[in-house]
Amino acid sequence: MAVPAEAEDTAEVVITKDLGFLPIPRRLRHDPANPIKFTLLLNITFGFGSTFIVTNLYYCQPILIQLSKAFGVSYTEVSNIPTLIQAGYATGLLFISPLGDLVRRRPLILLLVVCSGTLTIGLAITKSLAVFEALSFLVGVFTVTPMVLMPLAADLAPPERKASAISVVLSGLLFGILLARVLAGIIAQFTSWRVVYYMAIGAQAAVLALFYFLLPDYPARNQDLTYLKILWTMAKFTVTEPLLIQACLINIASSAVFTSFWVTLTFLLGGPPYYYSTCVPLDIGLFGLVGMFGVAMGPVLGRLTDRLVPWYATLVSTLFLTLSQAIQTGAGGINVGAIIVACFGIDSFRQMQQVSLTTAVWGIDASARARLNAVLVIMLFIGQVIGTSVGTKVFVEHGWRASAGLSLALCGWQLAILFLRGPHCGLKTWIGWEGGWEARKSVVEASERGATGASDAEKGSPGRDSDSVGGTIAQDPADGNKDIEKTVAKDEAVNVNDSPQTVQ
Repeated sequence: MAVPAEAEDTAEVVITKDLGFLPIPRRLRHDPANPIKFTLLLNITFGFGSTFIVTNLYYCQPILIQLSKAFGVSYTEVSNIPTLIQAGYATGLLFISPLGDLVRRRPLILLLVVCSGTLTIGLAITKSLAVFEALSFLVGVFTVTPMVLMPLAADLAPPERKASAISVVLSGLLFGILLARVLAGIIAQFTSWRVVYYMAIGAQAAVLALFYFLLPDYPARNQDLTYLKILWTMAKFTVTEPLLIQACLINIASSAVFTSFWVTLTFLLGGPPYYYSTCVPLDIGLFGLVGMFGVAMGPVLGRLTDRLVPWYATLVSTLFLTLSQAIQTGAGGINVGAIIVACFGIDSFRQMQQVSLTTAVWGIDASARARLNAVLVIMLFIGQVIGTSVGTKVFVEHGWRASAGLSLALCGWQLAILFLRGPHCGLKTWIGWEGGWEARKSVVEASERGATGASDAEKGSPGRDSDSVGGTIAQDPADGNKDIEKTVAKDEAVNVNDSPQTVQ
């Protein structure tokens, strides 16, 4: 039976292969008439993958002494390795993660994991420090998989679960940061440092297999843009979007507080009045476990974030961050209980703040989530540099209370920046308060849907489903057009008996 010309234009194109040769399991192929459900298993898969990919960035830190002995160089020379791998990661954030707004995410993610895993083989077998350093930089470049997974999780999750879905991925990422140091330290203590990287190769192979069999395909966005335009719009966002600029300023300060605390914690616990051993894992190392409990609270706090307008979720998390730093400033060097409270609070509520800021910023443009996320994470890196350098200098020269006081002042800065724009300001409002004080997202969404419906009724057009983002509505093309796509698919089934076109 011949397919009418108009039916050919609307027939669904099914992509069956990744990278032109790798078959996509049938159940994972994108079908707008029957979209894949974002299940708890899939969300956990995203988190698991983030954990064992981001570890690539931190395996080297506990084994620097072993590396210096293996390559026959000084500690100063091997200290370049963590810097190089972080520089590579920043490069990947800037030039690779924005590709999530341009190409299909499934093949991009698979390719990134293949590249990072293959390069890790070189780290495990090389006997040259120069080669090890070059490979470390490249591994950092391709270890941006979690930054591609986060926007994909937001695209796949239903609107009422977006924040909790992001929280699971972010929790996995933070677990990976903590876990890498523990695993690398233990393995290197009992065997060769090369075994650390053999383990990393196996972990990435497992993640690759998991992604291949569980990661759903999703259509590319912004097919009318080029790579250079993607980079240009990312730069443009940083100077034209008040909400993004506000989030970036908060993110820099918050990241500086987080990094300063964890970097100077060893100095604090190793000195008076604690004198904990810096060599025994059961001393200072146990505080990392307290941090892990804080990270585990991420999905729970994510559910709370789902119920609040993002501005209020940011306010709650920042207030608790401020409280934890106030306790640390008052009693951190006097009572170990204050340090435990600060450890738990800073990990829990820094994560909640990151999720709420990300959720709000993604509402600027649903088709630019990868670029917006890249900007936020680059700002996070800037904050880490500030926290590491300034926090350490203040601690060494003026003591723990001055360092904690600086972090407390940075928390006050975050609150001041947050209050410059109210919870319901329009996207182009730089400073001010608009739209009342309602904190519940469900109430705001219902009100905005009612207003949109009334406006559409006046124009004679039906209303559309949309995502609520901090008092504004951002239409996600993939979400908002589901009903239209289903109608088209149904009409095609009635009028056309031929099977859908397929693209390999």
